[in-house]
Amino acid sequence: MNTGNLMLDRQLARWYPLIDHPVQLELVAAVGNGIRFPLIPAGRRSGKTERFKRFVVKQANAVPGPYFAAAPTHAQAKKIFWDDLKAFALCCMHSRRPSESDLIIYLDNGSEIHVIGLDKPQRIEGVPWKGGGIDEFADIKSTAWEANILPALNTVHPLDPDYRAWCWLLGVPDGLNHYYDMCSKADTGEDQNFKVYHWKSAEILPPDVISDMKQAMSSKQFRQEFEASFETATGRIYEDYSKANHTAARIEPHEQLMWMHDQNFTPLSSAIGVRRERPQTPDEKRAGKTPIADLFLLDEIVLTSAVSKQSALEFVEKYKDHKNKHVLIYGDPAGQAGEKHAHASDYTDIEGVLKAHGWRYTRKVKPAHPAIKDRQNAVRARICTADGNRSLFVNPVTAKWCDKGLATVQLQQGSTFQEDQKNQYQHITTAIGYCIDVEWPAVKRIASIEPLRM
Repeated sequence: MNTGNLMLDRQLARWYPLIDHPVQLELVAAVGNGIRFPLIPAGRRSGKTERFKRFVVKQANAVPGPYFAAAPTHAQAKKIFWDDLKAFALCCMHSRRPSESDLIIYLDNGSEIHVIGLDKPQRIEGVPWKGGGIDEFADIKSTAWEANILPALNTVHPLDPDYRAWCWLLGVPDGLNHYYDMCSKADTGEDQNFKVYHWKSAEILPPDVISDMKQAMSSKQFRQEFEASFETATGRIYEDYSKANHTAARIEPHEQLMWMHDQNFTPLSSAIGVRRERPQTPDEKRAGKTPIADLFLLDEIVLTSAVSKQSALEFVEKYKDHKNKHVLIYGDPAGQAGEKHAHASDYTDIEGVLKAHGWRYTRKVKPAHPAIKDRQNAVRARICTADGNRSLFVNPVTAKWCDKGLATVQLQQGSTFQEDQKNQYQHITTAIGYCIDVEWPAVKRIASIEPLRM
Protein backbone atom coordinates (compact mmCIF):
# COMPACT_ATOMS: atom_id res chain seq x y z
CA MET A 1 0.00 0.00 0.00
CA ASN A 2 1.25 3.47 -0.87
CA THR A 3 -0.48 6.34 0.92
CA GLY A 4 2.27 8.88 0.38
CA ASN A 5 3.04 8.81 4.11
CA LEU A 6 6.17 6.68 4.58
CA MET A 7 5.60 6.00 8.29
CA LEU A 8 1.95 5.11 7.76
CA ASP A 9 2.87 2.77 4.92
CA ARG A 10 5.39 0.98 7.17
CA GLN A 11 2.82 0.59 9.93
CA LEU A 12 0.09 -0.58 7.57
CA ALA A 13 2.52 -3.18 6.18
CA ARG A 14 2.60 -4.78 9.63
CA TRP A 15 -0.99 -5.93 9.05
CA TYR A 16 0.02 -8.67 6.61
CA PRO A 17 -2.37 -11.67 6.44
CA LEU A 18 -1.81 -14.76 8.61
CA ILE A 19 -2.55 -18.42 8.04
CA ASP A 20 -6.16 -19.21 8.94
CA HIS A 21 -5.47 -21.87 11.54
CA PRO A 22 -8.79 -23.20 12.97
CA VAL A 23 -7.75 -23.11 16.64
CA GLN A 24 -6.34 -19.61 16.26
CA LEU A 25 -9.58 -18.40 14.67
CA GLU A 26 -11.50 -19.96 17.56
CA LEU A 27 -9.16 -18.16 19.96
CA VAL A 28 -9.77 -14.79 18.32
CA ALA A 29 -13.51 -15.33 18.85
CA ALA A 30 -13.11 -16.54 22.46
CA VAL A 31 -13.69 -13.28 24.33
CA GLY A 32 -16.75 -12.51 22.24
CA ASN A 33 -18.06 -15.97 23.13
CA GLY A 34 -17.76 -15.36 26.87
CA ILE A 35 -14.29 -16.79 27.58
CA ARG A 36 -12.65 -14.22 29.84
CA PHE A 37 -9.35 -16.03 30.23
CA PRO A 38 -8.13 -17.95 27.16
CA LEU A 39 -5.09 -20.08 28.04
CA ILE A 40 -2.73 -20.44 25.08
CA PRO A 41 0.10 -22.98 25.69
CA ALA A 42 1.06 -23.12 22.01
CA GLY A 43 4.30 -23.87 20.16
CA ARG A 44 7.11 -21.36 19.91
CA ARG A 45 6.93 -18.94 16.95
CA SER A 46 3.54 -20.27 15.88
CA GLY A 47 1.64 -16.98 15.97
CA LYS A 48 0.05 -16.83 19.42
CA THR A 49 1.65 -13.50 20.41
CA GLU A 50 1.06 -12.11 16.93
CA ARG A 51 -2.64 -12.94 17.24
CA PHE A 52 -2.83 -11.22 20.63
CA LYS A 53 -1.15 -8.00 19.43
CA ARG A 54 -3.68 -7.66 16.64
CA PHE A 55 -6.61 -8.58 18.87
CA VAL A 56 -5.82 -6.10 21.64
CA VAL A 57 -5.45 -3.24 19.15
CA LYS A 58 -8.77 -4.10 17.50
CA GLN A 59 -10.51 -4.29 20.89
CA ALA A 60 -8.99 -0.99 21.98
CA ASN A 61 -10.36 0.63 18.84
CA ALA A 62 -13.78 -0.94 19.31
CA VAL A 63 -14.30 -0.52 23.08
CA PRO A 64 -12.72 2.60 24.64
CA GLY A 65 -10.78 2.04 27.84
CA PRO A 66 -7.40 0.95 29.25
CA TYR A 67 -5.72 -2.25 27.96
CA PHE A 68 -2.42 -3.92 28.77
CA ALA A 69 0.23 -6.16 27.23
CA ALA A 70 2.43 -7.75 29.90
CA ALA A 71 5.43 -10.05 30.25
CA PRO A 72 7.49 -11.33 33.22
CA THR A 73 9.88 -8.34 33.18
CA HIS A 74 9.81 -4.75 31.94
CA ALA A 75 12.59 -5.44 29.43
CA GLN A 76 10.79 -8.51 28.05
CA ALA A 77 7.51 -6.64 27.73
CA LYS A 78 9.11 -3.78 25.86
CA LYS A 79 10.99 -6.12 23.52
CA ILE A 80 7.96 -8.32 22.80
CA PHE A 81 5.27 -5.67 22.42
CA TRP A 82 6.26 -2.04 22.18
CA ASP A 83 7.31 -1.49 18.55
CA ASP A 84 4.72 -3.89 17.14
CA LEU A 85 1.82 -2.41 19.09
CA LYS A 86 2.75 1.10 17.94
CA ALA A 87 2.73 -0.16 14.36
CA PHE A 88 -0.54 -2.11 14.67
CA ALA A 89 -2.21 0.89 16.32
CA LEU A 90 -1.03 3.18 13.47
CA CYS A 91 0.26 5.54 16.14
CA CYS A 92 1.76 7.91 13.55
CA MET A 93 -1.83 9.06 12.90
CA HIS A 94 -2.73 9.68 16.55
CA SER A 95 -3.16 13.18 17.89
CA ARG A 96 -1.14 12.26 21.02
CA ARG A 97 2.25 10.64 20.69
CA PRO A 98 2.99 7.40 22.61
CA SER A 99 4.83 7.76 25.92
CA GLU A 100 8.24 6.18 25.37
CA SER A 101 9.03 6.45 29.09
CA ASP A 102 5.80 4.97 30.45
CA LEU A 103 5.18 2.68 27.43
CA ILE A 104 1.60 3.84 26.84
CA ILE A 105 -0.10 4.20 23.45
CA TYR A 106 -2.92 6.74 23.33
CA LEU A 107 -5.70 6.10 20.81
CA ASP A 108 -7.88 8.96 19.60
CA ASN A 109 -11.05 7.26 20.91
CA GLY A 110 -9.73 7.52 24.48
CA SER A 111 -8.31 4.00 24.76
CA GLU A 112 -4.84 3.39 26.15
CA ILE A 113 -2.59 0.36 25.65
CA HIS A 114 -0.04 -0.08 28.46
CA VAL A 115 3.05 -2.29 28.14
CA ILE A 116 3.84 -3.69 31.60
CA GLY A 117 6.56 -5.78 33.24
CA LEU A 118 5.30 -8.12 35.97
CA ASP A 119 8.59 -8.54 37.85
CA LYS A 120 6.63 -6.33 40.27
CA PRO A 121 3.09 -7.77 39.86
CA GLN A 122 1.53 -4.85 41.72
CA ARG A 123 2.16 -2.72 38.61
CA ILE A 124 -1.05 -4.14 37.15
CA GLU A 125 -3.17 -3.01 40.09
CA GLY A 126 -5.27 0.15 40.40
CA VAL A 127 -6.57 0.44 36.82
CA PRO A 128 -10.09 -0.60 35.69
CA TRP A 129 -8.82 -2.63 32.75
CA LYS A 130 -10.97 -3.54 29.76
CA GLY A 131 -8.64 -6.36 28.76
CA GLY A 132 -5.10 -7.45 28.05
CA GLY A 133 -2.70 -10.32 27.78
CA ILE A 134 0.34 -11.79 29.50
CA ASP A 135 3.05 -13.46 27.45
CA GLU A 136 5.46 -16.05 28.89
CA PHE A 137 2.88 -16.62 31.60
CA ALA A 138 4.68 -19.74 32.89
CA ASP A 139 7.59 -17.50 33.93
CA ILE A 140 5.71 -15.03 36.10
CA LYS A 141 5.63 -15.49 39.87
CA SER A 142 3.33 -18.34 40.81
CA THR A 143 1.45 -16.18 43.33
CA ALA A 144 0.92 -13.21 41.01
CA TRP A 145 -2.31 -14.43 39.38
CA GLU A 146 -4.38 -14.78 42.55
CA ALA A 147 -2.67 -12.04 44.55
CA ASN A 148 -2.42 -9.26 41.97
CA ILE A 149 -3.67 -9.98 38.45
CA LEU A 150 -7.11 -11.52 39.00
CA PRO A 151 -8.15 -8.90 41.59
CA ALA A 152 -7.14 -6.18 39.12
CA LEU A 153 -9.21 -7.81 36.36
CA ASN A 154 -12.19 -8.12 38.69
CA THR A 155 -12.18 -4.43 39.53
CA VAL A 156 -15.58 -3.11 38.37
CA HIS A 157 -15.82 0.38 36.90
CA PRO A 158 -18.82 2.19 38.46
CA LEU A 159 -19.81 3.66 35.08
CA ASP A 160 -19.76 0.23 33.41
CA PRO A 161 -20.75 -2.23 36.19
CA ASP A 162 -21.67 -5.11 33.86
CA TYR A 163 -18.36 -5.21 31.99
CA ARG A 164 -15.83 -7.94 32.90
CA ALA A 165 -12.19 -7.58 31.87
CA TRP A 166 -10.57 -10.36 29.85
CA CYS A 167 -6.98 -11.57 29.65
CA TRP A 168 -5.13 -13.87 27.25
CA LEU A 169 -2.61 -16.05 29.11
CA LEU A 170 0.05 -17.00 26.58
CA GLY A 171 3.21 -19.04 26.88
CA VAL A 172 5.25 -22.15 26.39
CA PRO A 173 5.02 -24.78 29.16
CA ASP A 174 7.81 -24.76 31.72
CA GLY A 175 7.37 -27.88 33.82
CA LEU A 176 4.33 -28.76 35.88
CA ASN A 177 3.96 -25.36 37.49
CA HIS A 178 1.11 -22.86 38.02
CA TYR A 179 0.48 -22.58 34.27
CA TYR A 180 0.06 -26.35 34.07
CA ASP A 181 -2.34 -26.26 37.03
CA MET A 182 -4.47 -23.58 35.39
CA CYS A 183 -4.59 -25.42 32.05
CA SER A 184 -5.48 -28.69 33.79
CA LYS A 185 -8.29 -27.00 35.70
CA ALA A 186 -9.58 -25.35 32.53
CA ASP A 187 -9.64 -28.71 30.73
CA THR A 188 -12.08 -30.02 33.33
CA GLY A 189 -14.60 -27.32 32.41
CA GLU A 190 -14.96 -26.47 36.09
CA ASP A 191 -14.75 -22.73 35.42
CA GLN A 192 -16.38 -21.54 32.20
CA ASN A 193 -14.27 -18.37 32.22
CA PHE A 194 -11.20 -20.42 31.22
CA LYS A 195 -10.53 -22.44 28.09
CA VAL A 196 -7.32 -23.92 26.61
CA TYR A 197 -6.31 -23.22 23.00
CA HIS A 198 -3.38 -25.37 21.88
CA TRP A 199 -1.52 -26.03 18.63
CA LYS A 200 1.98 -27.14 17.63
CA SER A 201 4.60 -25.09 15.82
CA ALA A 202 4.71 -27.66 13.02
CA GLU A 203 1.16 -26.65 12.10
CA ILE A 204 2.43 -23.14 11.25
CA LEU A 205 6.19 -23.15 10.61
CA PRO A 206 7.86 -24.59 7.49
CA PRO A 207 9.03 -28.25 7.69
CA ASP A 208 12.70 -27.29 7.24
CA VAL A 209 12.59 -25.05 10.33
CA ILE A 210 11.06 -27.84 12.42
CA SER A 211 13.65 -30.28 11.09
CA ASP A 212 16.48 -27.90 12.00
CA MET A 213 15.15 -27.54 15.54
CA LYS A 214 14.86 -31.31 15.96
CA GLN A 215 18.52 -31.62 15.00
CA ALA A 216 19.62 -28.93 17.44
CA MET A 217 17.44 -29.56 20.50
CA SER A 218 16.93 -32.37 22.95
CA SER A 219 13.65 -34.26 22.74
CA LYS A 220 12.41 -32.70 25.97
CA GLN A 221 13.26 -29.13 24.97
CA PHE A 222 11.73 -29.62 21.51
CA ARG A 223 8.51 -31.06 22.93
CA GLN A 224 8.25 -28.20 25.40
CA GLU A 225 9.19 -25.35 23.05
CA PHE A 226 7.66 -26.41 19.73
CA GLU A 227 4.90 -28.81 20.72
CA ALA A 228 3.88 -26.92 23.89
CA SER A 229 3.99 -30.10 25.91
CA PHE A 230 3.94 -29.86 29.69
CA GLU A 231 7.05 -31.89 30.43
CA THR A 232 7.41 -33.33 33.92
CA ALA A 233 9.70 -31.43 36.25
CA THR A 234 10.50 -34.47 38.37
CA GLY A 235 13.08 -37.21 37.88
CA ARG A 236 16.39 -37.08 36.06
CA ILE A 237 17.59 -33.88 34.45
CA TYR A 238 19.30 -35.75 31.60
CA GLU A 239 16.58 -38.33 31.04
CA ASP A 240 17.82 -39.30 27.53
CA TYR A 241 21.28 -40.29 28.79
CA SER A 242 21.71 -44.06 28.46
CA LYS A 243 24.09 -46.82 27.43
CA ALA A 244 23.79 -45.45 23.90
CA ASN A 245 26.08 -42.64 25.14
CA HIS A 246 28.74 -45.06 26.39
CA THR A 247 32.06 -45.60 24.66
CA ALA A 248 35.20 -47.66 25.24
CA ALA A 249 37.40 -44.98 23.66
CA ARG A 250 40.53 -43.71 25.38
CA ILE A 251 42.44 -40.45 25.02
CA GLU A 252 45.08 -40.51 22.28
CA PRO A 253 48.46 -38.84 22.96
CA HIS A 254 48.10 -36.33 20.10
CA GLU A 255 44.63 -35.09 21.08
CA GLN A 256 43.99 -31.68 22.58
CA LEU A 257 42.55 -32.04 26.07
CA MET A 258 39.43 -30.19 27.16
CA TRP A 259 39.48 -29.74 30.94
CA MET A 260 36.17 -28.77 32.62
CA HIS A 261 35.87 -27.43 36.17
CA ASP A 262 33.30 -26.79 38.85
CA GLN A 263 35.01 -24.80 41.59
CA ASN A 264 33.40 -26.58 44.51
CA PHE A 265 35.42 -27.33 47.64
CA THR A 266 34.32 -30.93 48.05
CA PRO A 267 34.21 -32.83 45.91
CA LEU A 268 36.40 -30.71 43.64
CA SER A 269 35.22 -32.12 40.33
CA SER A 270 36.67 -31.79 36.85
CA ALA A 271 36.06 -33.74 33.66
CA ILE A 272 38.54 -34.29 30.83
CA GLY A 273 37.42 -34.80 27.28
CA VAL A 274 38.40 -34.52 23.64
CA ARG A 275 36.65 -33.32 20.50
CA ARG A 276 36.49 -35.76 17.61
CA GLU A 277 35.14 -35.00 14.18
CA ARG A 278 33.06 -37.62 12.42
CA PRO A 279 34.36 -38.91 9.08
CA GLN A 280 32.67 -37.24 6.14
CA THR A 281 31.36 -38.86 3.01
CA PRO A 282 32.78 -37.69 -0.35
CA ASP A 283 29.46 -35.95 -1.06
CA GLU A 284 29.64 -34.05 2.23
CA LYS A 285 33.20 -32.97 1.49
CA ARG A 286 32.28 -31.79 -2.01
CA ALA A 287 29.35 -29.85 -0.60
CA GLY A 288 31.69 -28.10 1.83
CA LYS A 289 29.70 -29.17 4.88
CA THR A 290 31.21 -28.55 8.30
CA PRO A 291 32.21 -31.84 9.94
CA ILE A 292 30.08 -32.87 12.92
CA ALA A 293 32.10 -32.78 16.15
CA ASP A 294 31.43 -35.15 19.06
CA LEU A 295 32.51 -34.64 22.66
CA PHE A 296 34.11 -37.66 24.32
CA LEU A 297 34.39 -37.53 28.13
CA LEU A 298 37.18 -39.99 28.80
CA ASP A 299 38.74 -39.02 32.13
CA GLU A 300 38.18 -36.99 35.28
CA ILE A 301 39.83 -35.67 38.42
CA VAL A 302 37.68 -35.72 41.56
CA LEU A 303 39.28 -34.73 44.89
CA THR A 304 37.78 -34.48 48.38
CA SER A 305 38.41 -31.31 50.40
CA ALA A 306 40.85 -29.92 47.85
CA VAL A 307 41.65 -26.66 46.11
CA SER A 308 42.26 -25.95 42.43
CA LYS A 309 46.04 -25.99 42.68
CA GLN A 310 45.91 -29.58 43.94
CA SER A 311 43.72 -30.53 40.99
CA ALA A 312 46.28 -28.99 38.63
CA LEU A 313 49.11 -30.98 40.24
CA GLU A 314 47.08 -34.16 39.70
CA PHE A 315 46.53 -33.18 36.06
CA VAL A 316 50.19 -32.54 35.18
CA GLU A 317 51.24 -35.77 36.85
CA LYS A 318 48.55 -37.81 35.11
CA TYR A 319 49.38 -36.36 31.70
CA LYS A 320 53.13 -35.90 32.00
CA ASP A 321 53.65 -38.16 28.96
CA HIS A 322 50.84 -36.66 26.87
CA LYS A 323 52.22 -35.31 23.58
CA ASN A 324 49.83 -32.42 22.99
CA LYS A 325 50.70 -29.90 25.71
CA HIS A 326 48.04 -27.32 24.87
CA VAL A 327 44.95 -27.69 27.07
CA LEU A 328 41.61 -25.87 26.82
CA ILE A 329 40.19 -24.83 30.20
CA TYR A 330 36.45 -24.44 30.89
CA GLY A 331 34.55 -23.89 34.08
CA ASP A 332 32.72 -21.87 36.67
CA PRO A 333 32.96 -18.09 36.03
CA ALA A 334 33.03 -17.60 39.81
CA GLY A 335 36.52 -19.14 39.78
CA GLN A 336 37.82 -15.91 38.23
CA ALA A 337 36.90 -13.85 41.30
CA GLY A 338 39.53 -11.36 42.41
CA GLU A 339 41.44 -11.14 39.14
CA LYS A 340 40.38 -7.56 38.44
CA HIS A 341 42.12 -6.59 41.67
CA ALA A 342 45.31 -8.52 40.87
CA HIS A 343 44.42 -11.35 43.25
CA ALA A 344 45.09 -14.97 42.42
CA SER A 345 42.04 -16.91 41.31
CA ASP A 346 41.30 -20.60 40.92
CA TYR A 347 42.24 -20.31 37.26
CA THR A 348 45.47 -18.38 37.79
CA ASP A 349 46.48 -21.06 40.32
CA ILE A 350 45.74 -23.79 37.77
CA GLU A 351 47.50 -21.95 34.97
CA GLY A 352 50.54 -21.29 37.14
CA VAL A 353 50.99 -25.02 37.72
CA LEU A 354 50.46 -25.80 34.03
CA LYS A 355 52.99 -23.21 32.93
CA ALA A 356 55.56 -24.45 35.45
CA HIS A 357 55.27 -27.94 33.94
CA GLY A 358 55.61 -26.93 30.30
CA TRP A 359 51.95 -26.72 29.35
CA ARG A 360 50.27 -24.10 27.20
CA TYR A 361 46.64 -23.28 27.90
CA THR A 362 43.66 -21.34 26.59
CA ARG A 363 41.06 -20.27 29.11
CA LYS A 364 37.54 -20.52 27.65
CA VAL A 365 35.51 -19.35 30.63
CA LYS A 366 32.64 -16.92 30.19
CA PRO A 367 32.62 -13.70 32.23
CA ALA A 368 29.26 -14.61 33.77
CA HIS A 369 27.30 -17.77 34.52
CA PRO A 370 25.06 -19.05 31.77
CA ALA A 371 21.40 -19.46 32.67
CA ILE A 372 20.98 -22.85 34.35
CA LYS A 373 18.27 -23.86 31.88
CA ASP A 374 20.48 -22.93 28.92
CA ARG A 375 23.37 -24.95 30.32
CA GLN A 376 21.13 -27.96 30.90
CA ASN A 377 19.52 -27.72 27.48
CA ALA A 378 22.94 -27.52 25.83
CA VAL A 379 23.96 -30.78 27.54
CA ARG A 380 20.65 -32.44 26.69
CA ALA A 381 21.09 -31.57 23.01
CA ARG A 382 24.53 -33.25 23.04
CA ILE A 383 23.14 -36.34 24.76
CA CYS A 384 20.34 -36.79 22.24
CA THR A 385 18.54 -34.41 19.92
CA ALA A 386 14.87 -34.65 19.09
CA ASP A 387 15.74 -36.44 15.84
CA GLY A 388 17.81 -39.06 17.69
CA ASN A 389 21.37 -37.82 17.11
CA ARG A 390 23.87 -38.37 19.95
CA SER A 391 27.11 -36.37 20.10
CA LEU A 392 28.21 -36.82 23.74
CA PHE A 393 29.96 -40.04 24.71
CA VAL A 394 31.31 -41.14 28.08
CA ASN A 395 33.69 -43.93 29.02
CA PRO A 396 31.99 -45.32 32.15
CA VAL A 397 35.24 -47.02 33.24
CA THR A 398 37.63 -44.06 33.06
CA ALA A 399 35.04 -41.32 33.75
CA LYS A 400 32.85 -42.92 36.40
CA TRP A 401 31.65 -39.70 38.01
CA CYS A 402 30.69 -38.22 34.63
CA ASP A 403 28.66 -41.33 33.86
CA LYS A 404 27.02 -41.50 37.27
CA GLY A 405 26.21 -37.79 37.29
CA LEU A 406 24.57 -37.71 33.88
CA ALA A 407 22.61 -40.85 34.80
CA THR A 408 21.39 -39.79 38.25
CA VAL A 409 21.35 -36.01 38.86
CA GLN A 410 17.80 -34.83 39.55
CA LEU A 411 15.95 -31.58 40.04
CA GLN A 412 15.24 -30.15 43.45
CA GLN A 413 11.74 -31.00 44.53
CA GLY A 414 9.29 -28.47 43.17
CA SER A 415 11.77 -26.79 40.81
CA THR A 416 11.80 -26.85 37.02
CA PHE A 417 15.56 -26.27 36.73
CA GLN A 418 17.41 -26.10 40.09
CA GLU A 419 19.66 -29.12 40.55
CA ASP A 420 19.58 -31.32 43.63
CA GLN A 421 22.56 -30.10 45.64
CA LYS A 422 22.58 -33.23 47.81
CA ASN A 423 23.78 -35.33 44.86
CA GLN A 424 27.59 -35.21 44.96
CA TYR A 425 27.75 -36.00 41.24
CA GLN A 426 25.95 -32.75 40.43
CA HIS A 427 29.23 -30.82 40.45
CA ILE A 428 30.82 -32.73 37.59
CA THR A 429 27.71 -32.46 35.41
CA THR A 430 27.82 -28.71 36.05
CA ALA A 431 31.47 -28.69 34.92
CA ILE A 432 30.50 -30.56 31.74
CA GLY A 433 27.75 -28.01 31.17
CA TYR A 434 30.17 -25.07 31.34
CA CYS A 435 32.22 -26.59 28.51
CA ILE A 436 29.27 -27.48 26.31
CA ASP A 437 27.72 -24.04 26.85
CA VAL A 438 30.86 -22.49 25.36
CA GLU A 439 31.44 -24.89 22.47
CA TRP A 440 27.86 -25.95 21.62
CA PRO A 441 25.48 -23.47 23.28
CA ALA A 442 21.78 -24.21 23.54
CA VAL A 443 19.57 -23.13 20.71
CA LYS A 444 17.89 -19.94 21.84
CA ARG A 445 14.21 -19.34 21.40
CA ILE A 446 13.88 -18.36 17.78
CA ALA A 447 12.86 -14.72 17.53
CA SER A 448 13.54 -14.07 13.85
CA ILE A 449 10.92 -16.32 12.25
CA GLU A 450 7.70 -14.50 11.46
CA PRO A 451 4.39 -16.34 11.27
CA LEU A 452 3.78 -17.37 7.66
CA ARG A 453 1.74 -15.11 5.45
CA MET A 454 -0.95 -16.33 3.14
